[in-house]
Amino acid sequence: MAQTMVNFRMDEQLKKNMEETCKKMGISMTAAFTMFAVKVTREQRIPFEITADPFYSEENIAHLKQMIAGIESGKIRLSEHELLETEK
Repeated sequence: MAQTMVNFRMDEQLKKNMEETCKKMGISMTAAFTMFAVKVTREQRIPFEITADPFYSEENIAHLKQMIAGIESGKIRLSEHELLETEK
């Protein structure tokens, strides 16, 4: 089977961490990404759950922009408060 080169960018520290993790498992990053590609192709899905971070929802971004506008216009004032302790 013919081989091809795939190039993509990722955070440098993430790459280092991935390399270390793969080394601990006794495989290369190339082998790990190839296994991922095979599984995606066979199952026709991402083989793990992916969820959206609600922080980046359109509603929340609109709310944050509104709050920033209020702060910049002086309609909203920020004040300090005591930190809340939570049980772990």
